[in-house]
Amino acid sequence: MTVASPEFVAGLAADAEAAGITRFVAGAVINHDGRTLLVRRNPDDYMGGMWEVPSGTVEAGETILDALFRETAEEVGLIINQVTGYIGHFDYQNSRGGTTRQFNFTVTVVKTEPVVLTEHDAHQWAHPGELPEVSDAVYGLLTS
Repeated sequence: MTVASPEFVAGLAADAEAAGITRFVAGAVINHDGRTLLVRRNPDDYMGGMWEVPSGTVEAGETILDALFRETAEEVGLIINQVTGYIGHFDYQNSRGGTTRQFNFTVTVVKTEPVVLTEHDAHQWAHPGELPEVSDAVYGLLTS
């Protein structure tokens, strides 16, 4: 079964729902020349100043993969060419006090530039050993 198959992704959602989690986020791990694209949350946002992979909420009626493609284009202006792997999930407390599960996928993009930010105040391509201020979950995701 491939990572991008509807059955695989539906299974991820079903497992999360069985655990009582109903808010989902899709995260894109975009690598280029041994570095990963990171974006910094605006200072006045929830978890402001933290660096993260491009990610966003799965909207009603969307699959996790639909959100992955849409959010990557919206947040950084890059078009996903291929989903190459599923590298796991992590749960975190969201701004409403509930639990969100972020599903993370490695992807390739049509072009790595230009990065056009709409929801973040900075971006960088970072080596795994030289990460800026990221959450423990993102650190584990990028260094495991």
